[in-house]
Amino acid sequence: HRQRNKHSEGFRSNGQFAAQSVLISHLLVTWCLLRLGLVGKIKRIFLVLMIIYVSIPFIVKIFPSIQAKLVFLNFVRVPFFIDLKRPQDLGLNHTHNFYLEPESGLKAGVWHTVPAQMWREAQGKDGNWYLSTFSSSHPVILYLHGNAGTRGGDHRVQLYKVLSSLGYHVVTFDYRGWGDSEGSPSEGGMTSDALFVYDWLKQQIGKTKPLYIWGHSLGTGVATNLVRRLCDRGNPPDALILESPFTNIREEAKCHPFSMVYRYLPGFDWFFLDAFTANNIRFASDENVNHISCPMLILHAEDDTVVPFYLGKKLYSMASRSQSLTGHKVQFVPFPASLGYKHKFIYRSPELPSILR
Repeated sequence: HRQRNKHSEGFRSNGQFAAQSVLISHLLVTWCLLRLGLVGKIKRIFLVLMIIYVSIPFIVKIFPSIQAKLVFLNFVRVPFFIDLKRPQDLGLNHTHNFYLEPESGLKAGVWHTVPAQMWREAQGKDGNWYLSTFSSSHPVILYLHGNAGTRGGDHRVQLYKVLSSLGYHVVTFDYRGWGDSEGSPSEGGMTSDALFVYDWLKQQIGKTKPLYIWGHSLGTGVATNLVRRLCDRGNPPDALILESPFTNIREEAKCHPFSMVYRYLPGFDWFFLDAFTANNIRFASDENVNHISCPMLILHAEDDTVVPFYLGKKLYSMASRSQSLTGHKVQFVPFPASLGYKHKFIYRSPELPSILR
């Protein structure tokens, strides 16, 4: 009887062991199949990414207009849901929206923000009143914004408020193809628009009132193009202010975050940078400073990841050696990385009022 019990217990143990073995084998087979399937998916994803990576340089080379769109980014409108006809919705309740025609049939949206001291008087006033304020003694800044967004971008609006609080009139506009301005963007078109608005401003304010040009990021390229033209004409502005500038578009593209995955690729210049030439895009501030004859102020944050700090420093070095700028003050103001101003928050600096004065 005891023997029969031992045998039956042995059979049960062997049966359980066999069942466990089958289960483990099944799990192992399933795991292997899943792993093989996952590896296969990873390989397919990697292959697709490689095809995309290799294709993009050829696509840009064949269709260089793509590179132009990436430079201007005028189709990126942030914030999306704002009415540029209503700057008061952005806290600019002493700002007038209007339109100019740089070319026949080409409308450009413009804002005029009066000095903050006129805020109360500005309520409910029309365009004629805003024009009349140019007869005041307050200086004027023509602001040229960078790529992407509109004249209503948040960091831009915050700067207008700061400058207004310091007693400046601020006039800004959207280049052709940006915001509610008509047309298609190009370097030549942007510069022509800026020249037209500048000339219009000079007609409004006369010859004696100070008029400064302030460019930010890509707008610094427009600004140096504009000031070079003005100096060639013999009527330079009272000063040029460049915030986060670069030397030229090719050097900026080499160190832009967008180019990070390609900049060490053999043929990078041929694939990507030559597309700028095909689109007549240069923004050659390093050349322009040799034809500019007015005071120049450069502002740059050390932690700028879009336009590297060293490009602003390099442009300053070139401007300091420029014969055309001999006798004019050329100043470079760095902002330490610890302040966190990056590419577009220099307006937060409490030192800005003293720097501008």
